[in-house]
Amino acid sequence: MDVPDITPSLEKLNVDLDQLEAALKPVLGDVGDVSSKLPLLDKAKLYVMVTYAIESMLFSSLRLNSVDAKEHAIFTELTRVRQYFEKIQKIENPPQEREQTVNKEAAARFIRSDLADDEAIKQKLTELIAKEKAKAEAKEEKKRAADSGSEPIAKRPKTKGNKKK
Repeated sequence: MDVPDITPSLEKLNVDLDQLEAALKPVLGDVGDVSSKLPLLDKAKLYVMVTYAIESMLFSSLRLNSVDAKEHAIFTELTRVRQYFEKIQKIENPPQEREQTVNKEAAARFIRSDLADDEAIKQKLTELIAKEKAKAEAKEEKKRAADSGSEPIAKRPKTKGNKKK
């Protein structure tokens, strides 16, 4: 049985570890010095990321040593840190505020009931509502015509019985 040479892989791993160490040098030092120069939100991100990195390495170490890591306390800590990630995401990207919509039919009912005493205004309101409905129906009809023109022709449904033999 021939053992493959792993020397090139080990050399590549060593180079990759050197690059990783150089990239992590600011964080591997005093995190307090690095975080003191950051705004509050970035400081929170830094602390959460460092915590997550440490705990995920502990989780991986437990898994490599054949320990049931999902039953270990480190798993609950990882879950807690993920919740902090979600909180930071919510702060960075707040949900869009809903735009208020007007129920036009309800508004028309209120106006109609309030102005029911004045016949001239009631008549004008009825005419305006009829015009708006006509415009909406025309627009809908135009939309349907445009949609039906671009769709392929549907096949006729098969009927039961009355088959020609």
